[in-house]
Amino acid sequence: MTIDLGYWTPVYGGFLRNVGDEEGMAATWESIRDVSVTADRLGFHTTLVPELYLNDRKGLEAPSLEAWALTAAILATTSQLRVMTAVRPGFHLPAVLAKTLGTLDSIAPGRVALNVVAAWWAEEARQFGGRFTTHDARYVQAEEFVQVLRGLWDRTPFDFAGDYYELSGTIVEPKPQSPPVVFAGGESAAGKEAIARFADAYVMHGGTLDEVRENVADITERSLRIHGRPLREIGMPAYVIVRDTEAEAQRELERITAVDPASPGYASFEQFRQNSNLSLELTKREYSVGTRGLRPNLVGTPEQVADRIRAYGEAGITLLLIQSSPLKDELERIAEQVFPLVPQSRLAASV
Repeated sequence: MTIDLGYWTPVYGGFLRNVGDEEGMAATWESIRDVSVTADRLGFHTTLVPELYLNDRKGLEAPSLEAWALTAAILATTSQLRVMTAVRPGFHLPAVLAKTLGTLDSIAPGRVALNVVAAWWAEEARQFGGRFTTHDARYVQAEEFVQVLRGLWDRTPFDFAGDYYELSGTIVEPKPQSPPVVFAGGESAAGKEAIARFADAYVMHGGTLDEVRENVADITERSLRIHGRPLREIGMPAYVIVRDTEAEAQRELERITAVDPASPGYASFEQFRQNSNLSLELTKREYSVGTRGLRPNLVGTPEQVADRIRAYGEAGITLLLIQSSPLKDELERIAEQVFPLVPQSRLAASV
């Protein structure tokens, strides 16, 4: 079984909430361009571009980059990399996004994917005028949002009347050559039931092998019951530390997880916990990197990390979205030392 290796684009600069400027990862296009071009050359499969208008890693007043402008730039400067961009329906009109995605597909045919996110950050919605309803209602809106996107890609003109959106005779051209894969994530029963209805693929937070097996089985059962088929892809983020020895890797882990409740990103972590219906309680140590990225424990020598990645592939993960710091250097290390030990569909296809 293959598992594709991708990475998480750090729109907020670095990944680490308790580590400051020493990450050397500025929230600039120059920094992201260097990572993107390097990852494309090395053969990484997908990058996820998160959509955040405020910086939840380095503090509200720190800079962060806008996801959709960044997506166009990444696609234009790479040749193979798939770009999966997050969208929060409460911040977008679906017809406008359908037009955006059609244009992006003309820039990079077949290399655009979508991650539909039921937003969790009330403060961000307040500052930017986003629609922030109850947890379950955000998934209802997300499902309707995707219905509109698919309708606009499928036929012209398009009419729609729903609880959140209404369109009459809407024309979207150009359309994507093939509709982008729609990912979505969530852990509540209501969220996963909605995702199984409207998404092509699922992306979860990091978890232990047992947690991931249970989650994969759950979402697969729902998709089989609703559509008679499993989801096309299942992705998971994970923070990766590869070093020559296990002791070196553990020292790096200890360095990045020293918890400081006074750090700028701690308030956003508390909002995430309050406004998300999570199946697991987050520890303050896990808060250090976000998305439960430390929970898979991809920390150790190349052989140890590769063994664990293969185990996640056997558990049902088809796409691993790597976080690491400093990202460009670590992606080069991972490509050199871990790629040869992990079967991947893109690398196999290029041989």
